[in-house]
Formats: sequence, C-alpha cells, structure tokens
Amino acid sequence: MVLCAEGAMLMDEGCIGVEKRKGMEVAVTQAARCSGPSGAVAREVREQRDSFRELLLRMRGLPAALPALPLELTVLYNSLVFNMGASDSAIEGEAEEIRQGLLRVLEACEACRQDLSTEELWQKVLQEATAEELQAPLQQLGALQAAWWLAAGHLGSTTSLLRLLSNTEDPGRAHCSEGENELLSLLKAWQVPAEGSSLPLVQSAKELKEILCTSAAFLQGLQELEAGNFPTALSLLQEATRGFCSKRVLAQIYTCLGCCAHRMGKPQTALQHLKQAFQVDFQCLPALSHSAAVFHELGETDAELQALALLYEALDKNLAAPASCSPYCLIQTELLVHTPLLASLLRHRHPSEVKYLLAQRCLQEGRVADAVEHYLDFMALLHEGLQQQVPLDGGSALPRIPEVFLEAASALEQAGRHHDAITVCEEVISRTTDLIPQMLRVEERLEQPECPSPGARLAGGLLSQKKESLCCLTWRAAGYLHQGCAWATLGESKEAITQFSRCLGDLLRVQLCGSGVELTESLLPEVEVLQKIRLLALISRGAQFLELGRHKEALLDFQHGLQISPGDPAAASYLVQALWKLNRKQEAAAHWQKFSQSPAGKDRQQEGQGRPFPLYLVSCLKQAMFPHSESLARSIQDYLGTTKQDPLY
Repeated sequence: MVLCAEGAMLMDEGCIGVEKRKGMEVAVTQAARCSGPSGAVAREVREQRDSFRELLLRMRGLPAALPALPLELTVLYNSLVFNMGASDSAIEGEAEEIRQGLLRVLEACEACRQDLSTEELWQKVLQEATAEELQAPLQQLGALQAAWWLAAGHLGSTTSLLRLLSNTEDPGRAHCSEGENELLSLLKAWQVPAEGSSLPLVQSAKELKEILCTSAAFLQGLQELEAGNFPTALSLLQEATRGFCSKRVLAQIYTCLGCCAHRMGKPQTALQHLKQAFQVDFQCLPALSHSAAVFHELGETDAELQALALLYEALDKNLAAPASCSPYCLIQTELLVHTPLLASLLRHRHPSEVKYLLAQRCLQEGRVADAVEHYLDFMALLHEGLQQQVPLDGGSALPRIPEVFLEAASALEQAGRHHDAITVCEEVISRTTDLIPQMLRVEERLEQPECPSPGARLAGGLLSQKKESLCCLTWRAAGYLHQGCAWATLGESKEAITQFSRCLGDLLRVQLCGSGVELTESLLPEVEVLQKIRLLALISRGAQFLELGRHKEALLDFQHGLQISPGDPAAASYLVQALWKLNRKQEAAAHWQKFSQSPAGKDRQQEGQGRPFPLYLVSCLKQAMFPHSESLARSIQDYLGTTKQDPLY
C-alpha cells in the first residue's frame, strides 16, 4: 500500500493504555489526524499494531465476559486494521483472528461451540449475541470480514455475510431488484453503526463501507471484463468511479474502462477513458501504454509514436509521485483489489521495452532514420549493462536480443549504413557460433505432452534445448544473409556470394525428419523462418552469380529456390532471366507464360507483409524481389510471336 506524504498518519509512542478508554481515544485520534513521511508512517503503524496486539492478548488471557466484549471486539478491530495496513495485503492470519473473536463471543454467550465454517460461525454469533451493546462491535467486525473476503476474491461469502448483517438490523430491507447487482445493493443498504455510539475506531466503519462498495464494483467489473461480458464490466467499472478511493485508484479504474471499451471495439471511447486516467493521475503510465496500442489499431502512427515517446521520457526520468491530498486510510481499495488481470492491465513497461517499441514501429512504418536512432539507443542500454533490468517474461514486448540486433542491422541497411549493418551482424554470428551443434534433427511435430511422465520431462528438456539450438542457427544464418545483402549493395559480389554460401552451409546442418521435408503447417515457426532464409539466400546468391556472368550456377540456385517455394515470383522471374541468358529461350518463354498467367504470382508479391515472418527479414525480402524488366518481357513476347507461326512449336 502506497503511503502519501500528506494526510498520512504519525502516532506517538506509548499512546495506548492497557485498559483505559481515554488512552485508546488518544491513539485513534492521532492515527486519524497526524501526518508525516511515509517511512515514519510505516514504522509508527507497525508499532501501534504491536501495541494493540499485546493489549488483545492480555484481554484474551481472561475468561470471555459480556461486559468486556465490546471493548475486546473494538481492540480486535483496531488491531486488524493496523495489521492489514502494515502488511500491504489481506493475510491468512487475519481471518483466524476474526474467527477467534467470534468464538469468544459464543463463549461469553455460553453457546454451543461445534466445528463450524466461518460463514456458519457468523450466522451462529448473530443469532446468539442479541445484547444491544454487542451489535455495533459485531457490525464493525463484519465489515472487516467482508474486506478480507473481498481481498481473497470470495464474493459469494461476502454476499452471504452482508445478508446476515442487513437482516440483523431490518429483515428484508436489502432486497435486490431484478437486474441489480446483489452485492452492491446489500452494501449500499447496509446501515453501519454510528461512530458516536461506539468506542473509538482507527478507521470508521462508515468509511470502510464506502471502500467496500468501491472495491466490490471494481473487483466484479474486472471479473466480468476477464469473462468477456463487456457491457456488464463497463457498468460496474463506471459505478466504481463514483465511489470513495484515491486518485491513484480512480486512474486505474479509468484505465480498465479504456481497456474494456477497446475490447468492445470502441477505440474512441477507449481513448476518452484513458485520457481521463492520465488527467486524474499523470503517474498512471499504463494509460499511455494502452493509448499507444489504441492509436496503433486506428493507424494513427504519429499519435502512437508520440505516446510512446512520452512514456519513455516519463519512465526514463522516473518521476517521483507527488504528494496526495487525499485522506489517508489504513485499509484502502488498493489493498482489496489485486487480481492477475489488473496486474496485467496496469503493468509498467521497462524503459528499454518502450525504446524497442519506438524502434520497431519506426522500422515498420519506413521511418528508417528514426528507427536507426532508437535501435542504437537500445543497444547502448544493453552495453551499459542494463539488460539485467529488462523483463524477458511472456508479457514483455521485447523479442530475443539477437533478433533486436538483426532488426537494427535491417534498419542500418535501409539507411545506407551497410558497413555498420555488417558489424552488428558479426556480433550476432560470434555470440551464437558456439551454441550450434554440427547436426540438428528436427521432427515435423515437436509437442510436449500435457501431463508429462518422468521420461517425457527428460524428453521435454531435450526438446527445449533443440528449439534453442534451432533459434541460434536461425539467427546466425540470418546474420550471414544480412551481411551478404550488405556486400551485394556495396557492389562486392564475391564477398556477398561468400556470405550467402555460409548462410546456406549453416542451413545444411538442419535435417527435417517425418513424412516430408516440404514446408507444412505442422512445422515449427522457426523451421518456416529457416526455409524462408534458405530461399532468400538462394535467390540473392543466384542474382550475384548473374552479375558475374555465372549463369549456370545462378540457374541452379533459382531452381533450388523454386523447389523450396514453388511459384515464388522472385525465384521464377530470376529463373526466366537465367534461362534467357543461357539461350534456352523456349524454356524461358514457357516459364514466363506460366508465371505471368498465374493469379498467385501477384498475390505472393505481398508475401513478406502478410505472413508472420520476423521484422528483420523485411529488408532482405525487398532486396530479393526481381526488378521488373520491360526489355526482357518484350524480348520474350517477340520470341513467342515468332514461334507461334512455326508449326513445330
């Protein structure tokens, strides 16, 4: 729980007496009104928690008696409030403390104490403890029980308890109308005891009730959002915005509203909610992150990049949160609402992740100069040793680091910085060389069983190692491919051929085993990428052979390329050119007719954009495309026009 600088609580040592009501009043008053630095607050909260706990232990050392129970239950309430505030979470021990308090009530009422669940115990206590002076302390303790159950996600138990607490005051009062949320209806209808008629509380039951209402709406809204019931989620989250909470939580609720609207297909509404989140609390950086995602979906690249740039600046400066003027509470909504979905929606990105996203989006949009700048900044962070802080879990936006280097090389190539691209690729090649076996066998299906046996777990470890080796092989082959493309652009055909040959030599280490070696849907994504790299290396090397006049070698590369990817437009076009240069005009014309009449040829020219190949291959895909040659097309058409008049054709 975040403790604000203003409005926080600072208690004086030794303010709690052991049995004197006056001492308790002093402690509670100071707890509610004093403020101080968060570190001092946390220390004072722990000290007061320990004082109340010691007092409670002393009271429980005596037999339970009805006259002393109101004081004992109030001490228990204050002790648990301090305990929850000091621990930043609702812990298991608090539930047991509440249970012990209820058992003490039954002991004082001389009621039967049999093994009961907590819900049954509450029902029994509220039936037996009819004394007027016990009603307020039990209602207050019930509020704490409801808070603990909400924090634990036990909404059904919370609803049942509130039915009991409401019926104790006025049976049938909290009837829920059709279509209305029962838990929220019960909370709103629940009449908590007046503060003046009870012993002093460190946090009033009325205030706790308001926090429960906000938390219940927020928590249920998140559950409905996770279940895909977006209209209901939207309604509950909007209800939560009208509740009692800090600015920080209000911004979080608006962020969740934005995510809900986004999933509903309402991006403009999502942006409005995300804007509200940032206006309420400019430290709510997840709102900026989600805004960038919405802008991306809308195709508003400038706005997306601006949002990412602002996010990076805020994360890089690590701005300290300003002091809050909100009233301080030990039990707040933050303490009660913490679900995996909320943690995911409010996940703070690492600055390196945002820097990478900027680089990636610039490269995807063809803003090469900006992409190069961001990639170089990112690599500088890595070389400074900050990579240990970069999250590499499933929620991270970062790919594997070698892929980032290859993307940087692609950006450098497109910016005309070919020697720099070669240097970056050399880094990838040198780092992966020792991680690749001499031969790697890959089956078509590499799937781990859902319930692995010990033997299967061993096989799973080998599988993981094999996939890692396959990734390293892919990265090194891609490094050679990029170097070959860079040398080719520099006009160094022989050096380019050497690098393309090294790329193809690496790929020969992979043996595809199964019903066939052709590319199928059942193959691993890494194998598909390897096949694409093989095709690009063959086409690119063949093009360099053509430049050097080595037409036969070029023809072999283009033929192998078509074996890997039948109908590939670049390989087919280069094949026609090679055949034509070898004076095999009839074959060249036949292939040209077949390709030009095929509707798939035009569609596959967009293959690099539509298929899920890595971003680092984009520049190589562009370079491998066959340049349109009007002169060759006219020559083939003239040849076909001549041969049509020949009856032997």
